[in-house]
Amino acid sequence: MAEGVPLGQLDEPSVRRLWWGALEVLQQEILLPMDLSHGLWLASPLPALYEPRLLDRLQGWVWAPEELSTLHRPHRGLLPPNCVSAIQPNESSEVGSYKRLPLRKEDGYDPLLIIITPHIQIALALQGEIGQRNLIMRSDLETFKDLLGLLDLRLNAEEPTHARQLRQALANLGALSTHETIQEAFWPLLSARLASSAPSLTVQTLPDEQHPTKTSKEPSAEITLLQALTHEVRTPLATIRTLIRSLLRRNDLSQLVINRLKQIDSECTEQIDRFGLIFNAAELQRQQPEVSRLASTDLGQMLELLYPTWNEQLERRGLNLNLNITPDLPHVLSDPERLELMLRGLIDRNSRGLKPGSTLLLALSPAGHRLKLQILTNTKESAESEQRGAAQNSDLGPVLSWNPSTGSLQLSQAATQRLLASLGGRLTHRRDSGLTVFFPIAEVQ
Repeated sequence: MAEGVPLGQLDEPSVRRLWWGALEVLQQEILLPMDLSHGLWLASPLPALYEPRLLDRLQGWVWAPEELSTLHRPHRGLLPPNCVSAIQPNESSEVGSYKRLPLRKEDGYDPLLIIITPHIQIALALQGEIGQRNLIMRSDLETFKDLLGLLDLRLNAEEPTHARQLRQALANLGALSTHETIQEAFWPLLSARLASSAPSLTVQTLPDEQHPTKTSKEPSAEITLLQALTHEVRTPLATIRTLIRSLLRRNDLSQLVINRLKQIDSECTEQIDRFGLIFNAAELQRQQPEVSRLASTDLGQMLELLYPTWNEQLERRGLNLNLNITPDLPHVLSDPERLELMLRGLIDRNSRGLKPGSTLLLALSPAGHRLKLQILTNTKESAESEQRGAAQNSDLGPVLSWNPSTGSLQLSQAATQRLLASLGGRLTHRRDSGLTVFFPIAEVQ
C-alpha cells in the first residue's frame, strides 16, 4: 500500500486524529449513504469498523494482539458490544459479526482497515517512523489484487479454514468494480471534517516560560494500551448515543420514554467526554508537542454557553451550580476545543463526592495579566471530604489515579497539571481555597 507514497511529516497524535477522521468519513459519509447490502472487511489490530448498520451487513475478520485477549474476560466493556465471546490467546474464533485472528508481534500495531464490496473497495492504513507518520488511502483494483494475494498466502499458512471462507466471501461478491472518483472525493471530505472540528481563531504562540515541561522519553506500552482502550470505550458509547438520537426523532414515543432516552444520552455524553479527556492526557504523556500553539479564546462566553449543560448534569445528582463572571473580561490564550473538554473534567472531578444539596461555584475574574478561574464548594464538610478522598487516591501510572473507597477513576494530579499547562493554564490547589486556574490574557491584534 505504501509503494510510491512519500514519507509523511506527522507526529503520532496528529496522525491518530487523521486516522479517526478518516474512519468517520469512510463510514458516515461514503459507505452508509450507499446503503450496502453485503461485502467484507478486514482490520488490525482493533475492529475499526463501528457503525452498526455496516457491522450487520458486512462479514469481517480482525487480527488482534494477545494482550487484548487477556483483558477480555474482566473488561468485556472495553471492546465493541459484539465482542462477547471469551477469546483465548493464539486462537481464531467467531466474535459476533466478525472473526478473530491472532496478530504476530512482528506485524506491528499500526492500524489497517480494508473494505471490499461489489462497487467500492477502500484500504486505510497508518505507516512511517516517529515524526514521519502518514495516512494511506488506496482504492485501485491493482492494489487490492496484491493485498488479497498477500492475505491469502498468510491465511493459507496459518488459518486454512479462514482462507477458504475469505475466498468464498470474495466469490460471493461477484465481479468487482470501483468508483473512479472515490480517491479524489475522499481527501476533500476528510479535510472538511478536520476543518470543522478545529477552532477558527487567531493563533498565537505561548511564551516559553509558560510551556509545560517537555519530555523526550519514548511512549510506554502502558500509555499506548491506555489510548487504545479509551478509544474502544468511546466507540460503543458513541454508537449507543447515535441510536438514541435517531429514536428521539420519532413522534410516537411517550414522554416517559423520551425522558429516559435523554438521560441515557446525557450519561453517554458524560462518559465519552470523560474518556476523551483521559485520552488527551495519555496523548500528552506519550509525545509532548514541540510548540504549544494557542488561540484567542473567550473563556467567559464559553462558561456561559456550557453552564446550562453542567447545571442539568449536577441537578440530576442533587447539586447546585452557581456562575459568577466579571463583565467585559479580555480573551485568554488557550485551545478552545480541548479547553471545553478540560473544563467538563474539572467540573466532574470537583463535584464527585459532594452530598446532595451542596453548591459548586465557578468564578472568573481578572488577576493582573491573567484571568483567574476558581471552582469552589460551599461547605467545609465538602472540602474536608475532598481532602480525605485525595489522600486516599493511589496513582495508576502517570495518567490515572484511583480512589478505592469511592471507586472513582480520574486523572492524576500530575496529569491534570500537565493538561492545563498545555492549554495555557496554571493550576493551584490549596486546602482552604479550592481549585484555581490562571490563564494568560491574549494580546490584542
